[in-house]
Amino acid sequence: MTSRREFLLAAGAAAAAIALDPAAAAAAEPSPATLAMALAAREAMRKVTGTAPVHIGKVTLDLPALIENGNAVPLAVSVDSPMTPADHVRAIHIFTEKNPLPNVVSFRLGPRAGRASISARMRLADTQTGTAICELSDGSFGSGSVSVVVTLAACLEEV
Repeated sequence: MTSRREFLLAAGAAAAAIALDPAAAAAAEPSPATLAMALAAREAMRKVTGTAPVHIGKVTLDLPALIENGNAVPLAVSVDSPMTPADHVRAIHIFTEKNPLPNVVSFRLGPRAGRASISARMRLADTQTGTAICELSDGSFGSGSVSVVVTLAACLEEV
């Protein structure tokens, strides 16, 4: 879901970090379980978007940066859209990378909604990134992401 430029910047930053401190880079490697959850999140996003490109922007995901308790985390999503019959948001999907079920919720909208904004609460299993993807009436997709630090995790049951 990232652009080539963002990927290259992240890869360059990772290479610089490893060059400066290889021991810290080795300690920061993700566990196999974390990698499996991240892959499950990507697959859940792919089920929604198919092969269509997802453009970063247009979507504002509002989550607190620091959460004391992951059991009831408030979230709000808004999409910059005129919400006319010709140009509107069809759906808003929320994903997390470390929850047991990465596709948290999907909202269906239409031009009569008036505004493309939703608010809800969700559970967060751990410190992670939340992503909102919107599907527009022309078939394109937009996204927005926020990193969240959770001090007391929820969703601890095994899947």
